[in-house]
Amino acid sequence: MNRELVFLRAFAVTTVLGMLFISTSAFKENGNKKFKEIDVERINIVEKDGTVKMILTNVSRFPNGNDKINNRPTNENRKKRSGMLFFNEDGIECGGFIYDGQKDKNGHSSGLSLTYDQYDGDQVMQLLTQDYQKGDKRFVSSSLAFNDRPTKENQLKTAEIMKELEELEKKDPKAMQEKIKQYEEQGLIGGVPRVMLGKSRSQNNGLFLFDDKGLPKAMFYVDKNNVAKLDFYDDSGKVIASFPNEK
Repeated sequence: MNRELVFLRAFAVTTVLGMLFISTSAFKENGNKKFKEIDVERINIVEKDGTVKMILTNVSRFPNGNDKINNRPTNENRKKRSGMLFFNEDGIECGGFIYDGQKDKNGHSSGLSLTYDQYDGDQVMQLLTQDYQKGDKRFVSSSLAFNDRPTKENQLKTAEIMKELEELEKKDPKAMQEKIKQYEEQGLIGGVPRVMLGKSRSQNNGLFLFDDKGLPKAMFYVDKNNVAKLDFYDDSGKVIASFPNEK
């Protein structure tokens, strides 16, 4: 009996010492984990307090609909794409990088977009490329654009307004247009392009400048016939000066 007690005590002591050694060794381990390759559907980059700062995701796990990030709703109707979403220190979405591309029955469509948002608003900067093909016709456009956004814009309020306008459109499209004007005058929705560098839909490559209403004011570009042009526009969109002058 005494031998058994001695053995059990020795075994218990050894087990405890072994567990202490393993646990302390694990906590003392220094350095970052290293992987040669990792497969993952989504990664959330977070701060110590749990605030999500960036999301890297595949298509299926792209947040939209009823998903919430940092206790805030996401864009319900946003199409799922692979890419990244950025969030500021207040946990508010502030931009992203998305891309897609696939064939369809008519040809193909693909695109890439890198954006940065106004604080608690929509994009003020966008790097965009689009590539569409339907039958034998193919349209490719790439540009860097800078936009003005409403001064009182708020992401949560904008989502609320968009729902209201969507419902109003079903009942009274004319009333919806009037409501849009009211919200624009209040500085709650809107946004216009101010500067665009790249290729336009008319296949002109150049620098395009717009006024505070989003109307063209000046363009310096090379057209699809490789002719360099400089055009100026009035408030109605009519060319008032051009170089070289057309003969």
